[in-house]
This record gives sequence, C-alpha cells and structure tokens, in this order.
Amino acid sequence: MPTDETTSSATTSAQRRPDDVPRRSAVIVNPNRVEGLDALRELIVARLTDAGWPEPAWLETTAEDPGTGQARQAVEDGAEVVFVSGGDGTVRAVVEGLAGTDAALAILPGGTGNLLAANLGVPSDAEEGIRLVLRGGRRTIDVGVADGQTFAIMAGMGLDAAMMQDAPTALKARAGSIAYVFSALKHLADDEMHVEVTVDGRTRRRRARTVVIGNVGRLQAGTNLLPDAEPDNGQLEVAIFAPRNLKHWVQLLWGVVRGKSRVPSREVVRGCEVSVVSDRPQPRQLDGDVIDPDERLDVSVRPDALHVCVYHPEESEDLTRGAPGNR
Repeated sequence: MPTDETTSSATTSAQRRPDDVPRRSAVIVNPNRVEGLDALRELIVARLTDAGWPEPAWLETTAEDPGTGQARQAVEDGAEVVFVSGGDGTVRAVVEGLAGTDAALAILPGGTGNLLAANLGVPSDAEEGIRLVLRGGRRTIDVGVADGQTFAIMAGMGLDAAMMQDAPTALKARAGSIAYVFSALKHLADDEMHVEVTVDGRTRRRRARTVVIGNVGRLQAGTNLLPDAEPDNGQLEVAIFAPRNLKHWVQLLWGVVRGKSRVPSREVVRGCEVSVVSDRPQPRQLDGDVIDPDERLDVSVRPDALHVCVYHPEESEDLTRGAPGNR
C-alpha cells in the first residue's frame, strides 16, 4: 500500500470536483481487439446511468484513425472522461488526442499488452474499471514525445522494436507475450548497434542491442524492465542494453525478471531530452507500435500532460514509485 507521501499526484485532479458530480463522457473502442462490444456497451451505459451520468458517446476506431481523432472529437464535444478499450496501440492513439487537455483517460483493458493499465494498477475487469472511474480517483502523469508522436509507456530502438515488428499477429492473439519470446529468438544473432546516446546534453558512445526510453517500467507478466521509472517525475528512464554472449543474456534476463535496478549489461540514466543515433537504420517502436526505421530517435518528456482515472491511493498498491530498495 502506498504511504501518505505518494498520494499527492493521484488526488490533486480528483479534488477539482466532488466524486458524485455527473460527468459527460465518451467511449472509444477498437472493434478488432475487443470482444463482446454490445455487452460492453450495455454495461457501461447501465453503470453510468445508475450513477446519474449522461449516456456516453460511443466512438469506434478505424484503420485510418486508430483513436486520436475520436479522442479529440470527444474533448471538443465536452467529454470530461474518455473511456478507451483496446490494446496498447489504441490506448496510445487516444493518449495522443487527450494529452494537454482537461479530460481524463479511463482505461478498460483489451488486446494483448495493456501495459499502461498494468503500470498504474488499473483493473482488467471492465465492471471494476467503471467503478474505479466513478469513485473519482485521478493521477496526472507525464508523456513522451518522439518524432512528433506521443507515447505513455516506452519508446525503443533496436532489438525491442524488431521483436514487436516480427511477432506474429495470430500468435499474439493466442499466446499473448509468448509471441515476443519467439520473435526475440529470431534476432539474438543480429549485429550490435554502434550508438551515440545523448541525455540532457551528455553523450555516451556504446555498442548495444537495444535502447529503451521509458515513462513506466513494467512489461507483460509483471517483468520490471525499469524498476525506478516513475510517470510523474518529469523525466524519462533511458536504458542501454548490451549483452554480448549467452552468459550476459542470462544475467540480464534474470535481473530484469527480479526487478533489480542494477543489472549486468544494462546501463540506465535519467533525463528530459534524449537522442539516440545509430550507425545504420534501426527498427523503432512507440508503446509497441512499430514506426518507420531510422538512424535516430529523438525523444522529450512532456510533464503533467495526461490525467488518468486510477484507484484512490488507499485502495490499491502503487506500482510506479520506483524501487528504493534496489537503488
């Protein structure tokens, strides 16, 4: 359970209005990732109506617009809470549309990863997720910006992006995160990158397999890639991974699984402005969405940009306050 000193950012925006005041809302869903849309819609409308809220607008994503336009439309129409149900890509698109507005993001997890929800302690059950929203807990978090695109979880260049690019869609649907393990095995023998990683003006030249820039640190199955990452400290965690043999891979994976801050073959720094430049074009990703390969990835933090519906601090374990015991 979080201590009193961890409650401020989760409660500040909740204090704007009493919890029992109805709010206008909208629901954005990815129909290709969420099963039982009719049942979900009935549940949301019923629970919001019972609470005295107006019926929400219902907006579905499309191939042309995965959620950003719908989120902006919802805000323009006066929505104070925007529910999103889909995978990490759908959530990222909606975050893009909500960042910098007064509307709060309410995550009803769907799809494969649901990493932002997992990092913020948002439940996977839709009914419990709606109850959480109605109770009025809010947390204001940072987002990252890379190549003009917004992300809330992680940006990456190298092996991690290659894994996501090559993970079979059908296998992800059936096996979830195991699909990424199969994809990773295909790339273990790839050549290292020669990179220059510049964080807040200081440049490090390294040989690496991947560079990850994180706003939060947890991956699938509870794996804590960046245990000190905090989404509301105005900074990003930059991890340079450089395993060179089987022993290094084993040490790295074991340390990550255990959530240790200091792990062999992983170097972590923290900052606000990050530039990664490779000796050749590399695959790149934002919150699991693969973007065009390039020789560089430029990232900055946008502090206090997004309001998210979360449990009140006394109700749930805080998963994103770093790991003081491992420092």
